[in-house]
Amino acid sequence: MDAPTVTLFAAGLVLLVLGAESLVRGASRLAASLGISALVIGLTVVAFGTSAPELAVSVSSTFQGNADVALGNVVGSNIFNVLLILGLSAAVAPLGVSQRLVRLDVPLMIGVSIVLLLMALDRSIGRVDGALLFAGGLAYTGWAIRQSRREGRAVAEEYTQEFGERDTTLRRVAFDVFRVLLGLALLVLGARWFVDGAVEFAEALGMSDLVIGLTLVAAGTSMPELATSVVASLRGERDIAVGNVVGSNLFNILAVLGLSGLVAPDGVAVAAGALRVDIPVMTAVAIACLPIFFTGRLIARWEGFLFIAMYAGYVLYLYLDATERGAVGPFAVVTLGFVLPIVALTLGYLALRALRAERRAAGACEAGGAGSG
Repeated sequence: MDAPTVTLFAAGLVLLVLGAESLVRGASRLAASLGISALVIGLTVVAFGTSAPELAVSVSSTFQGNADVALGNVVGSNIFNVLLILGLSAAVAPLGVSQRLVRLDVPLMIGVSIVLLLMALDRSIGRVDGALLFAGGLAYTGWAIRQSRREGRAVAEEYTQEFGERDTTLRRVAFDVFRVLLGLALLVLGARWFVDGAVEFAEALGMSDLVIGLTLVAAGTSMPELATSVVASLRGERDIAVGNVVGSNLFNILAVLGLSGLVAPDGVAVAAGALRVDIPVMTAVAIACLPIFFTGRLIARWEGFLFIAMYAGYVLYLYLDATERGAVGPFAVVTLGFVLPIVALTLGYLALRALRAERRAAGACEAGGAGSG
């Protein structure tokens, strides 16, 4: 592997991160100057803006004929977002899930993941599939804006503190427009360099474009989400940390993969390995969020460490499979046959216990109300 390849890959990653930061901040301030609430900005502009690298890389990969990179980027980023970013955020501080939208978005994220799995059964995400996904992204954005009006004051104040700076002077607006345009330019250039470097990496390491997309590319394009969620968790802005991950995952499937399917002449091809392992893993990871979000409306530290361990196991599987090591068979048997069922049963038990506790509490409240009457 030569130095120019490493330099190209690293420079592309730097431009992607800088471009996403410039785009998010400029768009956030522009939205605030137009009178859009900070809550809506956080749920749409910021969550979607942090996924701008995924959009730039996947669309660029599609135009360059590297469909495996485009698909692996989306699937790998969604797995990375939940298992590593949400896991690290919860490990920093337990994440309370008080935001109503997040609790509604998680079932939606599960549904969209299942839809993608069904669309991929014919081994291609074609233009019709892409159009349906992209239309779903537009519908979701409108729905999120309407639902945000029902959020509580505490959640709204949390977003206002982070994104609520408002300045309508012409100089400030012009500067924000410049930041948006600069961010877009950096994203386009960074995506080209990043994809070229990733393809060179795949060839040098003897790995497929799909595996590189699931690991290096997915991790690189998810850096804005990582920074946003971990910093928000450190600041105690936990709704933002959770909402950013869930919103970005929805955007990745609906908008990023949808647009990639629309612009690809022959659709985005789905590799057999992705259909057999990676897309089902992404769907399972989304489903795993549901019971965790129901256990006392809290993502505990131990659950965060569990997510991190699951991501480490997934990356180890990819490495063993890509290098054709003999251990991949026993590793898959142990993971799929024992570890995952135990984790699923544990999470299911915790969810059931939490729901029973809620029902008992509701029953006690009703009994208390009747007694006082």
